Order: sequence, then C-alpha cells, then structure tokens
Amino acid sequence: MERSWFCEGHMKRLDGPGDVTRFRFQEHALGRPYHAARITMRGASEPHLHVDYYEVMAVIAGSAEHRLRSGRQQLLPGHVLLIRPGDQHAIIGDPATGIEFFNVAFSPTAWRSFIDLARLREPSAWDGGDMPPLLRPAASGRDRLLRACGAALDRFPSNTSMLDLVRFWTEVCDVVCPEPEPVARTPVDAKPQWLSAACAAMRREENLRDGVPRMLELTHVSPAHLSRSMRRHYGTTPTAYLTELRLQHASALLATTAGQINEIAHRCGFSSQSYFTRCFVQTYGVSPRRFRHDLQRKYVP
Repeated sequence: MERSWFCEGHMKRLDGPGDVTRFRFQEHALGRPYHAARITMRGASEPHLHVDYYEVMAVIAGSAEHRLRSGRQQLLPGHVLLIRPGDQHAIIGDPATGIEFFNVAFSPTAWRSFIDLARLREPSAWDGGDMPPLLRPAASGRDRLLRACGAALDRFPSNTSMLDLVRFWTEVCDVVCPEPEPVARTPVDAKPQWLSAACAAMRREENLRDGVPRMLELTHVSPAHLSRSMRRHYGTTPTAYLTELRLQHASALLATTAGQINEIAHRCGFSSQSYFTRCFVQTYGVSPRRFRHDLQRKYVP
C-alpha cells in the first residue's frame, strides 16, 4: 500500500537552536530498521536537524530549494540527495509545481555493518564536506533507485524487516556509493574482516546480551587489541559501540512489543532497569516509558 503526505507551510530561519526541531531515528522508524515515505510538498518544511540517521532522498517530480546553514542546493527531478547525521536543513517546495520525493532513512550502525559485510568502500564524500552530496544518476540508475524506494515504502511499517533494508541498499549502492578513484591502501588502513564480522554478529540479541566478553570470544583477540582496533576503525570503544546497539534494539522492542521495561533491559544486556533508563534518557532525551507512550500516539496504521 502506498502512503504519502502533503505538506504546506512557511519557512523559518535556520539560525538559532530554538528554531530547529531535532529529529531522532526511532521517533519515525517506529521500532523498524528503516523509515520510508513519499512526500508531496508546497511551501516550506520545518527546519530540522538529523540527530542520528542517514536519509536517501530521491526527487520524483517538481522542484525545490534545499536550504542549509552552509548554503543552498536546487532540487530537480532525478536528483538524489544524501543527508547525513548532523545535517540541519529545510526544503522549500516551488510554489507553482511543489516537489514530490521519496525518502528512506536508516541508522549509521546498520549502514556501516552492511558496508563492512559487502566489502564496499565507504563513501567518504557522503560524510565529508559542508554540503550533503547531491547526485544526478543516469536514467537507468534513477529508475532503479525509485523502484527500490517504492518497494521499501510498500513494506513500511507493517511488514518491515532488516532484509527489506538490505534489499534496498543492494539495489541503490551503485548510486549512493559511486566508486571513487583507486586509492593506495596499506594493510593497517584496511578494516580487518574479523572485526567487521564480529560487529555484525553482535547485533544478534543473544550476543548483545553477553556484551564485550562475547565480542572477545568472536574476535579471538585480546581486550587491548580489540579496543585499539575499534578506536582505529570505528572511532569508539567496544563498550560504547555495544551500548549504542543495545539502545537501538531496546527502542525497537519498546515500539513493537508489549514487554515490561525491566524485561527489555535484561534482553538487551543492561545490568539493571535503572542503568538502562539512565542510558536511554542520555541518548533519547526521554524515559523508556515516555518513549513508548509517544510512539503509540504517533503510530497510525
């Protein structure tokens, strides 16, 4: 079933923290591995900040101005915009034609796990630079991407699985990950496969619950070597990485199950409900109970 939204509004300023809404992934994904929508817009969207997710935006028809703190971009049919965590922006649809587009959003940890398993070169141009990448793929690539967006939307939210997100990435990676010029890489620069495989395996609940000791079992390396490798290749510690995965899994369980909060905390590997609540509030800004309540009010079948 196709779902779409029509938006109309007036532009607000992008300068000043009080004027900008902070959007978090699970507030829109409803516990699913991605969020998908087809949007028709005239006038301006609300200025907002992507706190913790990537978004592929594929323009179907019409035109708009994409306004950021760092500049402006013109959006036209066939354009693909790659929006990053930390991007603060607004979209101003043409008053005469409006703009129609797909967007598909997903978390950075899931995306990087896919990159690791597929042995893709992570597109540094996506994360680097002041402006989010704006691509104009050939007709074949554009049509393939639009079909993939439509298929992702058809499955969201009722039938969504991680496999649907992997299918989406598989279809569009040639567009969103254009091959860079060959770059000489030394063995120390390459992400070791044992680390990529272990990080992917730690997304499973039974491994996540056992935490760092289980990660050490999977990697067969010393704690010091694991810590050095995680800092070099992921920019974080094993504990922080697993806490992020645990909170993502917990938010999905809060949104999609009726389990008690202490049960969810245990399933995700937190030592106590109070520690789980403290970590959750630090990340999401609300308690687990409030998070579940707000999602139930937002969700409309």
